[in-house]
Amino acid sequence: MKRADVLRDLAQPWHVSVQSTTELAGSVAKAAAADDKAKQEKNQAPLRRKPELRPLPLKPLGLSLRLTPWDVLHTLGRANVLARQGAGRGLAEHWASLKYCQALTGNDGRYMALSTEGRNPRRHYAATQSGELSIGFALALAQRVLAAHYPDHSVSVIDAEIAMRAGWELTGKEAGRSSAPRRPNFFLEVWKPGEPSRVIPVTCKGTHGNVSQVHKQLATVSADVEGIHIGPYNETPSLVFGTTLPKKSENITVYLLQAPGDGTLRLPTTVTLDPSVEDRAIVPGIHVPTEPDEKPVVLPGYHLQPEEHGWFGRVLAQADAAGLMAFTGGGEPTARYLTKRQGKRHFETFTHAGTGIVQDVTHTIHGKNFVGTDHVFRLNGIRVEAFSGLAEDLFEHLREGRVEQYRHEAHALRSSWPADPWDSKWRGPVSLHPDGTVMALRRLRLR
Repeated sequence: MKRADVLRDLAQPWHVSVQSTTELAGSVAKAAAADDKAKQEKNQAPLRRKPELRPLPLKPLGLSLRLTPWDVLHTLGRANVLARQGAGRGLAEHWASLKYCQALTGNDGRYMALSTEGRNPRRHYAATQSGELSIGFALALAQRVLAAHYPDHSVSVIDAEIAMRAGWELTGKEAGRSSAPRRPNFFLEVWKPGEPSRVIPVTCKGTHGNVSQVHKQLATVSADVEGIHIGPYNETPSLVFGTTLPKKSENITVYLLQAPGDGTLRLPTTVTLDPSVEDRAIVPGIHVPTEPDEKPVVLPGYHLQPEEHGWFGRVLAQADAAGLMAFTGGGEPTARYLTKRQGKRHFETFTHAGTGIVQDVTHTIHGKNFVGTDHVFRLNGIRVEAFSGLAEDLFEHLREGRVEQYRHEAHALRSSWPADPWDSKWRGPVSLHPDGTVMALRRLRLR
């Protein structure tokens, strides 16, 4: 790829192939049955999966998935910004998405595919690449599906481990067991100020293999989303995604199935989102309905009962706020939205200036001011500046602890952000999301 083409290619929209069919659901069910049989032959317990996965009708929603590579990387960056807490937190977390700047392109059929760089095994470890890029594609699709289905609501992506750590001990060591129950990767919260939220567990997988590998992956991850129930038993909706990233110049394809359900958080009218949340010690276990004279049945997993809905609603909103603050620079503004078990202390500690990030940069993108952080690195031999931030007014609300006001204003603005993937004044690709975040890249000019 020529140097002059690197940034333009990131802003080029491509179609992304999406499959959600009855045939896919049938193939996943067969893969699950085969896995159960194999485990039984080895005297192993079969996985407890969602009882029924179904296709999600996409045509009635009028959905045509068209993404730029930069938008995929923005989605990945937002989703994972709280997941990596190494010594070089700022650079490491942002590099999780920025390292793929040259991994995606389009093919002759105008569909997104891996670039020559992305197919190079010397540059990318295959399992890591397929796993991370699949998150970007799956969540980009999930947000668009839910936004189309609930047009008067906003959609937030929340790291499931961060949210659940406020209520449960998630590892076998923490809980005094050899292993912990399976759980999803993310929660999608569908919300509107003043109304109950819907919470949808999501798990994403990716592979460089063929669709038969996706069938096996979806059969397995259906056990992950089965690991938590919200409200009544077996009434929690979920989404499972598998993405194929062929090593030839073939279409990247996202495969999607759903488990129907309600997933509504019945919030007390007195709940406000601003006060800090506290860690709770919820006893693990999914409670299966039984007759009054029957012995209670408790399955491995996590069950959010109605009396915890108000608390969990605040957990989700504040975990979302923590992710937004981490995306703009981390540190104390992130820590204020996390509990001790969620990693509050890590964000309170001093981070070395060479590897940490601070909210010390303001840029104007498409005529709007954003506050955030930047990194300078080399891309195809040229020095570039990557900026990630949040709209200035929305940033001020979260910096001052005003989660309620952030949500009211972000919701009102969700459809107003410019969609042009290139800003000529910025001189590079940009991606603006409905939550008010931006990720932008440009060639660094010599002073």
